[in-house]
Amino acid sequence: MAQYSRVSGTVGLITLKNPPVNALSAVTRHGIVDSVKKALSDPAVKSVVICGQNGMFCGGADIREFGTDMKGPHLIPMIHSLEASNKPVVAAIEGGAFGGGLELALGCHYRIAHSKAKVGLPEVTLGLLPAAAGSQRLPRLIGVPAALNLITTGRHITAAEALQLGIVDQVVDHNAVDAAVKFAQSVAGQPLDSRRISNLQCAPVPDVNALFEDVMLRVRKTARGAMAPIACVQAVRAAATLPYARGLEREKELMATLFTSGQARALQYCFFAQRVVGRWSMPSGARWDTSKGRPVHKAAVIGLGTMGRGITVALAQTGLSVVAVETQEKQFVEAKQAVSGMLERGAKRRGEVPAHDKITYSRNLQAIADVDLVIEAVFEDMALKKKVFQQLSAICKPGTLLCTNTSALDVDELASQTHQPELVVGMHFFAPAHVMKLLEVVYGPRSSPEAVAVAMQLGKKMGKVSVAVGNCRGFVGNRMLKLYRDQAYFLLEEGATPELIDQALEEFGFAMGAFKVSDLSGLDVGWKVRKEEGLVLPGGGSGKSARIRQGVRYSPLGDLMCEQGRFGQKAGRGWYQYDKPGSRDAKPDPWVHRFLEEYRARHGLVTRRISNQEVLERCLYAMINEGFRILEDGIAAGPEDIDVIYVFGYGWPRHRGGPMFYANMVGLQIVLERLEHYAQANPDVPSLQPCGLLRRLVANGSPPINKWREVIKNVRSQL
Repeated sequence: MAQYSRVSGTVGLITLKNPPVNALSAVTRHGIVDSVKKALSDPAVKSVVICGQNGMFCGGADIREFGTDMKGPHLIPMIHSLEASNKPVVAAIEGGAFGGGLELALGCHYRIAHSKAKVGLPEVTLGLLPAAAGSQRLPRLIGVPAALNLITTGRHITAAEALQLGIVDQVVDHNAVDAAVKFAQSVAGQPLDSRRISNLQCAPVPDVNALFEDVMLRVRKTARGAMAPIACVQAVRAAATLPYARGLEREKELMATLFTSGQARALQYCFFAQRVVGRWSMPSGARWDTSKGRPVHKAAVIGLGTMGRGITVALAQTGLSVVAVETQEKQFVEAKQAVSGMLERGAKRRGEVPAHDKITYSRNLQAIADVDLVIEAVFEDMALKKKVFQQLSAICKPGTLLCTNTSALDVDELASQTHQPELVVGMHFFAPAHVMKLLEVVYGPRSSPEAVAVAMQLGKKMGKVSVAVGNCRGFVGNRMLKLYRDQAYFLLEEGATPELIDQALEEFGFAMGAFKVSDLSGLDVGWKVRKEEGLVLPGGGSGKSARIRQGVRYSPLGDLMCEQGRFGQKAGRGWYQYDKPGSRDAKPDPWVHRFLEEYRARHGLVTRRISNQEVLERCLYAMINEGFRILEDGIAAGPEDIDVIYVFGYGWPRHRGGPMFYANMVGLQIVLERLEHYAQANPDVPSLQPCGLLRRLVANGSPPINKWREVIKNVRSQL
């Protein structure tokens, strides 16, 4: 709703009231229209101020109305009526003005913002464009290049940057509503034609065609198949080259195409999925999200390798006191320098003071005796981690939460080394830990809801998207990733090249294909783990043992590459060649092609043509099939958990919603049929056998993804 009142005698004050962000729901839009009529018809009112309650201007459209029969006044005519008003209308922006909220403010004649407010047009992140004339007004107000940047990225900007660009007219440190009321009084009676943005022309751009061609090339490259950024460029081009009314028509046409697209549905699903993953109960029936996690004031990080450094920075930037422990002298010195540099760069980016004073460094584990929470980040070796957990249990005060950053190891086995196993959980960060948004919080069978609550709440405080998952080999993300990588290797054996596989995956929307990622992370990382598990045979083994182990197909290709010293980017050669070690410019390597030909000949493998479609089906459907097994096993609560993990941690293209959403979009029947086809062709790859849950969902008529939980619940109750 919107509340109307008269203040200071001559100012009509319209306050948006729709907590928590004053979204422009049908009721709110009705309230605005009615309030504007009252203000304009009241002869005592000389000017109008629009604000939001509780320190927030407006978060934009009510996304819950998307896909419904939207009722109530439409935004565009409502905003036009504001702009056409013969009394000055001032937007008082506190908190934020996003999407339709900023478009509403752009329809006002003036904009006053609090210094801590932010503004932006984030519609592109939902697969849409600013379709309440935002794509037409913003370029007219701040120029085409600046508008293109904001609209195609959807980024939020500070009040200071908004003032610099010309989006707002004034920034104040005190109450923005009071400032706006005073300002409204001062401009009452002044001419308004020049303040109506739709009357303006975009500032001329030299060679406008060349500008848009250049921007379109750049956006196509970064969008990787997403439609919305392209449509945003086209809408801004209409603003730059057409009269306002015709530009508005073009905006409407483009929006109509986007609004009903699968990509918009996928992006909006991602938006809601982030909220779903914050609510979840454990198998015991206890809910972590209703448990009161004890506050964490002081934390410790054990091990200052790449992950430990990133975790230390992330904790310090959150405002916690951190004890950073590294027992090896050389690594200790290097880590201090690296962490300091990371803090400096992060603070510079955010315009803050670096949090150096939050970190205490030590080479002695005794320094952590009084902390509230410990995150162990030592090398991924079970024996080493067990030893560390024994020491932590002896040193830490009772009640200290003990967390492990393991990416795959058994959290319960580590918990068994402590006096209080209920206080042990996994906190699986993703590299670089101070940048990546995802955090898998892993609970074992003995983890208490309170311990999970502490880890989840800390993740949220650190700005992470935290997902609670069960304890198994690889948890959710890495367990599924193994199947994806296995299929990529098998496709190489059957005749594909790294370039062909990576190209298919990148065209699908991944930033990097499987083999470029392998080169980036280092082939030797997995090799070391496989050697410890006894899976590596010298020279890849011989005869059948090279490719079939315990009746299951296995590819030794990665091991053979490592034996040749081809560890990826850091070595200057892996699946691709690089001009120098550390370079990121991947080039096809004739040596790899010869190596693959010799390998196939040695094992009597007949090569065949591999299509892009087969690459996608084999790699993605194998991963999706494992996702269904994870749901069946109760490792993830629902499909949203898996999709959030993949979008935020593994580079799954957001405009495709996540692997489980993608399966839903393709059609579960089709996924099932293709898996059956590939399982029949590859009887030695049992992971391709369709999961029972997938079969059950198809038998139940392939319900939409938001109905899967009922079927999952029934499956689990029968296990």
